[in-house]
Amino acid sequence: MAKAKAKKTAKEVGREIGETIGAEIDKEREKGECCEKKKVVYKGGGNAVYGLGFIGAAIYFIQYADGFWMGVLGVLKAIVWPAILIYKWLVMSGM
Repeated sequence: MAKAKAKKTAKEVGREIGETIGAEIDKEREKGECCEKKKVVYKGGGNAVYGLGFIGAAIYFIQYADGFWMGVLGVLKAIVWPAILIYKWLVMSGM
């Protein structure tokens, strides 16, 4: 009679999986594809400039508003002030 194959315990299965994963990590380390330090550069200065420009433009447009709805229009203009600025610059340069 053939012997019945013994079932592996969860501990044994976990150990086998861990050994397999460990071997893969060791292979990647040998290749140099693992654990490399990568230089990360954050570029977010434009957001601060736009934010300060928005605040300045909102103050300017609201300051010269004649009524409530002109103030609302001033806030909307303050949101798109870079587009207005570029448009006027292109018109003045004759493009």
